[in-house]
Amino acid sequence: MNRSTDKAKLYPQDPVRLMQRVYRYVLPEVRSLLAGWRQAAEAIPDEELRRQAIASLTDKEFHCIGGAVYASANLGQRHILIPLIVALQTISDYLDNLCDRSTSMDPEDFRMLHQAMLDAVDPAAPVRNYYMFRAEKEDGGYLAQLVKTCQSCILMLPSYPLVAAHVQELVAYYCDLQVYKHIRHDLREGELLRWWTQHQPRYPYLGWNEFAAATGSTLGMFMMFVAATDRGLQQDEVEAIREAYFPYVCGLHILLDYLIDQEEDREGGDLNFCNYYNDQEKAIERISLVVHEARQKVAKLCAPGFHRMIIEGLVALYLSDPKVKTQEDVKRVTRRLMKRSPVTRLFFWANSVWIRFSS
Repeated sequence: MNRSTDKAKLYPQDPVRLMQRVYRYVLPEVRSLLAGWRQAAEAIPDEELRRQAIASLTDKEFHCIGGAVYASANLGQRHILIPLIVALQTISDYLDNLCDRSTSMDPEDFRMLHQAMLDAVDPAAPVRNYYMFRAEKEDGGYLAQLVKTCQSCILMLPSYPLVAAHVQELVAYYCDLQVYKHIRHDLREGELLRWWTQHQPRYPYLGWNEFAAATGSTLGMFMMFVAATDRGLQQDEVEAIREAYFPYVCGLHILLDYLIDQEEDREGGDLNFCNYYNDQEKAIERISLVVHEARQKVAKLCAPGFHRMIIEGLVALYLSDPKVKTQEDVKRVTRRLMKRSPVTRLFFWANSVWIRFSS
């Protein structure tokens, strides 16, 4: 048996096995960790920082649960992967709240806050004063502890040096997006377009809105963490993961998120990258293309069935959301994508049942 086949056996091979691992191992551990971070958040001295930290843990728990599904790919290393994924996603969600719902619209503040994510994926980085340009500063060490947790977990990943540059690049993209999309409304589109001109030569097959969407996903980072648990990891495997996840799997993740939020974002005046297509038919065409490319690219990875389940799970997760029922155009996307994958239909059914009985 060759190394690739042997390694692939670590991954769940079918939806039933994946869901068994998630419910038996991943979900309980994620919720236990989040309870600990919530206790730390409740002890934050500053009222505004405390409010946003608690809100991010309450409203965005599903981000950590979804991200930690990647730990099911190597259960033997879940003691590293789950705390790492939960801590990094919690930083992301907390900072998103501080930029989106809080007291500042200062890009310098946003940039310094997101230095925490860059430091979190670099074990050699010092912990800094991330609130330097913000009125609220006293978090009782909450953000610093999240950063240190990520760093200590990363030090236990045997092949992290092979993926570090890719992880840091994806985190840098993510941080840039968070800065540009949260500044004053009259400035954000111009800054996003200026940013896109720096990267367009590398991604000529993407629209600027599709590139920006792909940068907003943390899934590529999480898959790199999984890869780094493998002592025998090869550079060509890392490059294949990078090519599949960014921009395709990552882009699909965030485009679907924006797709179902179009109506809500129009009412709230929020930026939505799906609104930059000429019409809804173009949006459907482009998202379908991203799904196709994601499926094609992950077929070349170790354990392609696992990655395919991630893709079908994303499609099912977002298109089974109750918000879809009120949007006829989005329902058309659902019908088109459902026709092409029985696995998507299975996940769609399972997620619909979950929503019905948990609401």
